[in-house]
Amino acid sequence: MRTKKPKIKMVKMIDVHTKTQRSKNMAAIRGRYNKSTEIFLVKLFRTAKIRGWRRHSKGVPGTPDFIFPKKKVAVFTDGCFWHGCKRCFVTPKTNRLFWMKKIAANQKRDRRVNRQLILQGWRVIRLWEHYIKQTPERVLGKIF
Repeated sequence: MRTKKPKIKMVKMIDVHTKTQRSKNMAAIRGRYNKSTEIFLVKLFRTAKIRGWRRHSKGVPGTPDFIFPKKKVAVFTDGCFWHGCKRCFVTPKTNRLFWMKKIAANQKRDRRVNRQLILQGWRVIRLWEHYIKQTPERVLGKIF
């Protein structure tokens, strides 16, 4: 005989902060690392015995994911969603205007950071998340 599952009543939690306070709190939370993609790239560097790289150097504009200081190469691993990849990006169904502004602001910041680094003599390489995961053998050729 089957027993009935008890019905669970969903209760909406009330936010203890005002909309402005919540927005300020959320804005203060900074994303750190594109973990899976960066770890994949670290393993790729180690497997290929590539040395001389550093992660998240704060002294370099834009805090690149990886730098090769001696060669002045800055490598960014751009997430397909967060940076608006033309191949992979799918606009969310809800809150579209917010996300389109957010992605556009990220792309504008990327261009500004690229200009700053180039003016300082850095070679800038931006790798899409899908590119790193699908064609790892080509990634090293693009960097070196």
